[in-house]
Amino acid sequence: MKTTTPEATKGVLYGLGAYTVWGCFPLYFALFAGVPSYEVLIHRVIWSCVFLAVVVTLLKRWPPIRAALARPKKLGFVFGCAVFIAINWGVYIYAVETRHVLQASLGYFLTPLVNVGLGMLVLRETITRLQVLAVALATLAILYQLFLLGVVPWITLVLAFSFGTYGLMRKQVALDGLSGLFVETLLLLPLSLLTLGVLSAAGASHFGNDLPVALLLISSGIVTAIPLLAFAGAARRLRLATVGFLMYINPTLQFLIALFVFDEPLSGEKLLSFAMIWVALGIYSWSAWRGRRPVVEAA
Repeated sequence: MKTTTPEATKGVLYGLGAYTVWGCFPLYFALFAGVPSYEVLIHRVIWSCVFLAVVVTLLKRWPPIRAALARPKKLGFVFGCAVFIAINWGVYIYAVETRHVLQASLGYFLTPLVNVGLGMLVLRETITRLQVLAVALATLAILYQLFLLGVVPWITLVLAFSFGTYGLMRKQVALDGLSGLFVETLLLLPLSLLTLGVLSAAGASHFGNDLPVALLLISSGIVTAIPLLAFAGAARRLRLATVGFLMYINPTLQFLIALFVFDEPLSGEKLLSFAMIWVALGIYSWSAWRGRRPVVEAA
């Protein structure tokens, strides 16, 4: 009989912490009421970069970052990652501000299935019949919203595909999670600073007008980095299957916050599309667990 090691317990706690914080992000970004989503985004980039620089210094992780920056011609995939993570962040903040958190949660429920589909189409990965069924069912759920409900769930699709594409490109980058995110934000920093300068010159910036808002904008860097560090701690200590299971905490919390805190309407038709995605995730999870089971038993 296998016993849980202290490191595995730490890993679970780190994972629970990371995904719980990410799941509660709607409560945090709702505090930015009155600040346009694009302005929140540029501050998130700026202060994430500042805070991550401090963390990298404390952890003495500069060597791989210097090595990556010394070869600018090989930063193409990193820049692509930066673009897609910025799109994901911006659309997510917009979804919270406009109270479309249900769509956002559906996007993150859909992301694992998008990863499977992209892996098959782009990387030519082989997938099981159950995984094909899961992707087909998820596609049917989106088509159901599109044709029967007459709604284009663009927030769902942009979040799922931007994060899925980010993950796909991230596979081509040798940097670890912390170093990679720092370089990504560093590449976005010049444009963010330029945009902030333009807003300030036009008198449209919220940063200097209100101290609580300014402090809240600065805090976005810390709020971005802390769950990432917790996730890195979980990923080092846990099996991929366990991390994948914990991943569903994030969209589940967002779903519950949308319903019970923001009072977003959930019609029977929308619930059906969610149910189809949940069934697809169940099929995918079962397939993934069954595929890994022999490896686990042999360990």
